Amino acid sequence: MSATYRESPAPAPLTSHACCVWSHVAGPGGHVERVLPDGCADVVWIEGGDIVVAGPATREVLVGIPAGVAALGVRFGPGAAGAALGVAACELRDSTVALQDVWGTPATELAERLSATRRADRLGVLAAAVARRLDAAREPDELVARASALLGAGIPVTAASREVALTDRHLRRRFHDAVGYGPKTLQRVLRLRRFLALAESGPTPDLARAAAEAGYSDQPHLTRECSDLAGLPPAALLAARAAARGSARRPQPARSRNGAASPGSSSSATRSASPISTS
Repeated sequence: MSATYRESPAPAPLTSHACCVWSHVAGPGGHVERVLPDGCADVVWIEGGDIVVAGPATREVLVGIPAGVAALGVRFGPGAAGAALGVAACELRDSTVALQDVWGTPATELAERLSATRRADRLGVLAAAVARRLDAAREPDELVARASALLGAGIPVTAASREVALTDRHLRRRFHDAVGYGPKTLQRVLRLRRFLALAESGPTPDLARAAAEAGYSDQPHLTRECSDLAGLPPAALLAARAAARGSARRPQPARSRNGAASPGSSSSATRSASPISTS
């Protein structure tokens, strides 16, 4: 049995906060995932374990999934995790937190229910449980969502602040609560994602073109940022992603609420199927 990764747009009851749901079954040799920062947070369950919240990360993390073991999760888009979970997202930054610490006893009961459910039905059970919690959740911060979309399009932080009529300081405070870190950090994360999407859009990566179009000032700038956020220089990261794509069967990426590919959807060098995130 080869590794299998499946990702779908969040079902209707989750779309106010979540961008997708996913499942991953490791192959006979197990799986090691290089999880990149993406501005997201996930509720994750791995067979035989507790349910955890993988918080927004500022650096890469390597995660192992044992052979034949399934992992599944619900992913909250940038700026939605704090509202969905009822905690300031900055409290989850670069950490993995037991869902029981956030939900209490219902999290333990849900883990037991997932263990007793056949594998094919587990993602639906998890999604339904998260959807019920969202009934009482506050809506994501609309100004943060709008500013995040501007940053994702390459707009500078100061210009994004003006566009949403907030000072840089006020925007930073709201980002820490909703996203988990400031707009400058999210800008760096989304710029790397733009670079990866551009570099992987053709049969042969053109690093110089992709770097310039993504907004890097020069090649050393790209190399520093890529190494800081992903743990590898650009060429090595692209090679690792290409190798990972060949090791697992993957469908087309889900779409986020702003129409972009959902964070972590396109390769194993993103958050996909991560049981642990410091992203």
